Amino acid sequence: MALKTTGILKQLGWRGFFQLLTNLPSFVKLFSRLIKDERVALGPKLLVAALLAYVILPIDLVPDFLLGLGQVDDLIVLLTGLRLFLRLCPADVVKEHLRVIAAARQ
Repeated sequence: MALKTTGILKQLGWRGFFQLLTNLPSFVKLFSRLIKDERVALGPKLLVAALLAYVILPIDLVPDFLLGLGQVDDLIVLLTGLRLFLRLCPADVVKEHLRVIAAARQ
């Protein structure tokens, strides 16, 4: 199964892709606030630690010497893990932090 980086653009479209990029600082704030929040259980926080270890350590699902694919698998693991982290966090806590971040942007 060959993965193409243009698949992301096809799914999101150019507008969605640039919207994702412009909201990246808000995502970073949200994840950092959730990691620091005591109402979020230890399990989701350990998931983020495991994701960071996967990105930093030289262990890969697909070796990086395969041009393009090695980096794409890292991105897929990272994005899937962060999405799982958000799902494991209490919904009301996530919504509260989103409101605070949105209020600070305005």
